[in-house]
Amino acid sequence: MPKCIAIIPARGGSKRIPRKNIKEFYRKPLIAYSIQAALESKLFEKIIVSTDDEEIASIAKKYGADIPFIRPKELSGDFTGTGDVVKHALEWLKTDGETFDYACTIYATAPLLQAKYLVQGYNALKESSAINAFSATSMPFPIQRTFKVNDEGRCEMFTPEYYMTRSQELEEAYQDAGQFYWTKTDQTSNEIMFGKDSIPIILPRHLVQDIDTLEDWERAEIMYKVIKEKEKEKI
Repeated sequence: MPKCIAIIPARGGSKRIPRKNIKEFYRKPLIAYSIQAALESKLFEKIIVSTDDEEIASIAKKYGADIPFIRPKELSGDFTGTGDVVKHALEWLKTDGETFDYACTIYATAPLLQAKYLVQGYNALKESSAINAFSATSMPFPIQRTFKVNDEGRCEMFTPEYYMTRSQELEEAYQDAGQFYWTKTDQTSNEIMFGKDSIPIILPRHLVQDIDTLEDWERAEIMYKVIKEKEKEKI
């Protein structure tokens, strides 16, 4: 059987929402939702949190994650990429004698993540020649009709040739949902994540919300509450 690992990056230095990864979200620390979704999927031999913060490590452990190391300072800055964090985790575990066939990076800020989409991503990747599978969602409006505001405060369309095209005739576009990223650990790609070596796992838009500001946070809590209430109605 293939061995899978979930890696949840969670540094302590969030700027826009201080202590975001462990701030209480609808009665639980935010990171708890990502850990619990990983546990519910029953896919992983190991679920680890890579953090530089002892408090985050303690809370993550409480909710079922492993903390095999405290992330070094040189991998905890504002400009450290997620790829470097994941690479460090896999190399650290390899030196300890642990290797994995599939790695899934799960963001600590994904309270709307559902285990079934982790499973869907894993199955899609396992059954294909692709190297990556990641969460995505459709854009809520045609990107061909978008515009920018220029230096004079006036509008400029990015693609003005589509101004008179009916929206239903425009090709649908998708965006990163920012929840999870599967990869085959024994293969590498020269493509970007949103390239031909990746499979997008399309999520419904009501399960996708970035959490970068307090306004985002409040919106995500409202969305989560509505989802839970609908789940209760079905029981």
